[in-house]
Amino acid sequence: MGRQSAGILAYRLDHGQIEVLLVHPGGPFWQNRDLGAWSIPKGEHSNEEASDAAARREFTEETGWLSAPELHPLGQIRQRSGKLVTAFAMEGDFSVASLVSQPFEMEWPPHTHRRQSFPEIDRAEWFPLAQARAKIIPAQRPFLDRLEAFVADDGRR
Repeated sequence: MGRQSAGILAYRLDHGQIEVLLVHPGGPFWQNRDLGAWSIPKGEHSNEEASDAAARREFTEETGWLSAPELHPLGQIRQRSGKLVTAFAMEGDFSVASLVSQPFEMEWPPHTHRRQSFPEIDRAEWFPLAQARAKIIPAQRPFLDRLEAFVADDGRR
């Protein structure tokens, strides 16, 4: 099996409207990208780790927040890179000002042999669904549709 990833699409209801939490990747490659660059908090995992456990672990590593006990499966998508992403919906409300992301190191600038540290996630924001559809990586848009259907079926709107 190829690379696989799992994550959590956190949502909240504001006057009956769904807002979702998306994160923007850190590092110099993503610095000036906005539309189509945001993602759900997610990360890779092995075949031995259950997707829901990996989603919880990655959510905490990337944001510093703990996930709620109840997760709702949103299925899987395959990104352009070939990575298989499994997502779960979670109702919650997090202050984006309290974001604490794990750092990663890379050679930057390229070919200088200098290593610099960057946060995995440089910011998080709550977006209404219409705006989230423009911000999120295109391959992950089906998760927004599935979340909208889940919330409608759950009678919460």
